[in-house]
Amino acid sequence: MFIDELNINIHSGKGGDGIVSWMHYKGIDHAGPGGGNGGQGGDVYLRGVRDIGLLSKYRFIKLFEAEDGKNGSKNCMHGKAGDDLILDLPIGSVLTNIEDGKVVEVLDEETTFFLKGGNRGYGNAHFKGPKNINPKESTPGKPSQGGEFHLELKLVVDLGLVGLPNAGKSSLLNSLTSARAKVGSYQFTTLAPNLGDLYGFVVADIPGLIEGASEGKGLGYNFLRHISRTKAIMHCVSAEHTKPVEDYNMVRDELKKYDKSMLDKMEIILITKTDTIDPKDLKKMVTAFKKKSEHVLTVSILDDSSVKELSDQLVKILKKL
Repeated sequence: MFIDELNINIHSGKGGDGIVSWMHYKGIDHAGPGGGNGGQGGDVYLRGVRDIGLLSKYRFIKLFEAEDGKNGSKNCMHGKAGDDLILDLPIGSVLTNIEDGKVVEVLDEETTFFLKGGNRGYGNAHFKGPKNINPKESTPGKPSQGGEFHLELKLVVDLGLVGLPNAGKSSLLNSLTSARAKVGSYQFTTLAPNLGDLYGFVVADIPGLIEGASEGKGLGYNFLRHISRTKAIMHCVSAEHTKPVEDYNMVRDELKKYDKSMLDKMEIILITKTDTIDPKDLKKMVTAFKKKSEHVLTVSILDDSSVKELSDQLVKILKKL
């Protein structure tokens, strides 16, 4: 099951308590203060990973927390610091604190600091001084940081493939990259975004859009947000469609309804399944789409040379981004 949003609780570790204790030597019951300090609570770090299916593994885990610091002990023994928590999240994850609305984004594979562990408490040995030879005070460890967060995945890719269901996006992704996207002769074969690598550029096959997607129809809003972070869009239009320009306009309209800024992205129009159309009709279709975008390409995945030519063209275009 693909999951791209959920609520989770994340907490750093609580600081360990300091204690009141006295040193004991043979024949001397109270040889001075000996209460140790508590240990520092563990911090929380976020680490981006290239695994968009990772959130599905977290769906039954509601609490992520670093280890608490251990309490101090007698004979000035300090408590052990709690272990840090490194939480792996897919690149493109957005964490929103439900209480205060603060947002943290995971945009690369680096490990970044997120939550500080609670400070240690001090034992009575810490307070010993010339004017306080036998202190009897200690302090508790500080509480942890954290709370409930809404975790949402927004893919970060170089080229997003959009279009109607059965426009050939999954087959194209498999042909251009080493991806193994599911392919079928029915609508909505793709239920989750698939990723592929095209000579270092990340390409995503976004599930098919239909009219009303921006209002939740079909796979709807659930996947429209994945397009928002693509650097460029490749609009796949099947040569099999009887009204390709109308279909293209409909998908563009859904993108506009969801977020007008999507129309500002660089767009490539790709006519797929060209082996199903007469060359003269294909030429007319290309001419019609030239009015929509300066980049109008064609491909038939049944023709290896056609796929190779498309691959070379895409790399040239993406290098200019």
